[in-house]
Amino acid sequence: MRFERSHTRKAAFVAVASSLVLLASACGGGDDGSSGDSGSSGGAALEGRGPITFATGKDTSGNLTNQVAAWNSQHPDEKVTVSELPESADQQRAQMIQNAQIKSDAFSVLNLDVVWTAEFAANRWVTELPQDQFPDLGKLLPSTLDTAKYRDKLYAVPVTSDGGLLYYRKDLLDKAGVQPPKTWAEMKDACTKIKALPEAKTMSCYAGQFEKYEGLTVNFSEAVNGAGGVVVGDDGKPNVDTPEALEGLNFLVDGLKSGEFPKASITYTEEPGRRAFQEGSLIFHRNWPYVYALAEKTDGSSKINGKFAVAPLPGMSGQGVSTLGGHNYAISEFAKNKATAADFIKFMSSEERQKANIEKTSQAPTWASLYDDAALNKQFPYLAPLKASIESAKSRPKVVKYGDVTTAIQEAAYGAMTGTMPPKDALTGLQTKLSTLITQ
Repeated sequence: MRFERSHTRKAAFVAVASSLVLLASACGGGDDGSSGDSGSSGGAALEGRGPITFATGKDTSGNLTNQVAAWNSQHPDEKVTVSELPESADQQRAQMIQNAQIKSDAFSVLNLDVVWTAEFAANRWVTELPQDQFPDLGKLLPSTLDTAKYRDKLYAVPVTSDGGLLYYRKDLLDKAGVQPPKTWAEMKDACTKIKALPEAKTMSCYAGQFEKYEGLTVNFSEAVNGAGGVVVGDDGKPNVDTPEALEGLNFLVDGLKSGEFPKASITYTEEPGRRAFQEGSLIFHRNWPYVYALAEKTDGSSKINGKFAVAPLPGMSGQGVSTLGGHNYAISEFAKNKATAADFIKFMSSEERQKANIEKTSQAPTWASLYDDAALNKQFPYLAPLKASIESAKSRPKVVKYGDVTTAIQEAAYGAMTGTMPPKDALTGLQTKLSTLITQ
């Protein structure tokens, strides 16, 4: 799961994209065609068959084309056109919302970050789905299915999941005689021993995703949870002005201040961090499962193929807690050909398609059975710890005004990490902002 952020020509791009969305709306979406199947168990009838458009973030895996081509070859009269949005999750969300606010039918199926589902459902930007038309829901990991519901109604189907993992240089840990760390202190000690090796003296200890974007919300949440705190409690109320949350934030602040985290990591999104790890600049790196397949490439793009392994995230006093990631597919409320859209979601979320996808991309599936597949476990040894990570992962706040909430979290965390405000003041201010946003 990637939350990439674009830094160049952002305003111009959004303006052009907006014009394109409006133009697409004026020209119309697919052909109404014949009526599709109706459903029960919640959700209105999903009607209309014909071509549809799939709105999704930039496909850095290169495999989405294969997945869509498999559908198109079997459904020549209901072809799917991919509308590729920017890598930036923030820009993807903005374009999808803009499309919904003008009630455009330009997008049929939306590839939503799991945390957007509640927001889109509450605003009626996506269609409630009849659960009896999706009989395989019970075969998915329960934690992933929960992200697709709002007020116990189904609005999307989980297609990929994600849990944060600790990538580490196994060759260097073995040479230094240290085990994968379970705590932040153990990770610091491991780095001290490894950096004493001649080949590792210029390496940095650790990096995550610390740029001011959605990835920072994830890394901040993991740090707070890893210290025993919460961002939002089970009662739905924010609770970040606590000693535990301060311990978590200080882990990030002190890592940058001490030099254990490279200075450049304050600009890292997923891809720059991945490249730093693959180029041999990092001993430890927090990222998503998609990195595994890329780091194992033998085409010269990775300097560490065969030299790394994966472990659960460390925490303050024991194993850490991942933030739950992943993507759900939903149908735009304003789409035509919703029956085709529903069938496309069933196709892409099927066990067969998810297995084909993980084989090519190492992206985490939502089908529970695939984590027990012997061949996949041989190809991807991290599947067992990844399943445990996903099952124990904590969700980001499921709130209607998620855009405002994540912005507040990013500003507080980034301010503390860059030294513009003391960590305690950052958390006190964040508590005030979240209390206002979440109770509105």
